[in-house]
Amino acid sequence: MPASQPTLLRPTLIRSEGLRLATWQGPRTGPTVVFVHGFPDTHVVWQPVIDRLADRFHCVTYDVRGAGNSEVPPSRSAFHVSHLVTDLVAVLDTYAPQASVHLVAHDWGSVQAWEAVLSESTDLRLKGRLASYTSISGPAQVHLAAFTKAARQGDWRRKRQWLVQQLRSWYVWAFQLPVLPELALRWRATRQLASTMHSGWPAASLPDDTVHGLELYRANLSRSHRKRDFTGSRSASLGRTSLPVQLVVPLRDPYITPAATQEVGRFVANLTRVEIDAGHWVQQSHPDELSALIGGFSAVQAGETLP
Repeated sequence: MPASQPTLLRPTLIRSEGLRLATWQGPRTGPTVVFVHGFPDTHVVWQPVIDRLADRFHCVTYDVRGAGNSEVPPSRSAFHVSHLVTDLVAVLDTYAPQASVHLVAHDWGSVQAWEAVLSESTDLRLKGRLASYTSISGPAQVHLAAFTKAARQGDWRRKRQWLVQQLRSWYVWAFQLPVLPELALRWRATRQLASTMHSGWPAASLPDDTVHGLELYRANLSRSHRKRDFTGSRSASLGRTSLPVQLVVPLRDPYITPAATQEVGRFVANLTRVEIDAGHWVQQSHPDELSALIGGFSAVQAGETLP
């Protein structure tokens, strides 16, 4: 049930690579769950879920670099997922220095969290620090590459699925243009904020967060960056993990199709895939159902007995 009082305590500022990151935590009532938001959100997108889990879990969240109350990096390259993983490590060092955590992430938060999960066995900063991972609407880049390869080698049904996903992702390429995306998205975000200003979500910083978040696409999904990340050491064979992963698939997501994640099972040895009849922002539209999935999966991985 939702908490009667605000779950999260006042924000604490920490530092990662010299940048200030705004972080929040709830009561230390159980295993630690770290929530990572996506674009163009802030930590507040997770509030309905955290309210429902805070009586059983130590909930931690933060504004990613460039969003909300966190500092904006000085360069585009500083938005690369490798730097975002460093921010996650800083959060773990602050709130769970001696314990493994259950990681939950959405959208671009999920993309960067996958990077951490897939590096967990080789990155000494992360080794042994993740107990499980729940991913929502944000595939790993290496898994999307496998989806593309399977479509090229597959039948017309596979090719059609790939084409549908490309059409859903048209904005990724539009965001590579200079100036115009900033103008269009700031205008749209301002209008959206005016219509939802009393709901608490999205955050009041939405216009700025939208503009700053464009650098996520430009630093990670431009042609030059994709070529660098998917050749050499970033081959598809590195997209494997033995960590328990729960893949929550919203069936009505307008941005990520269910088919886009169908190759994940080839890379994740311990995978639980759950489809949910919801749109992209499932933590806002279906907080009860999502909280039950996160709480149940995390409890099982922590060795707890479900009621």
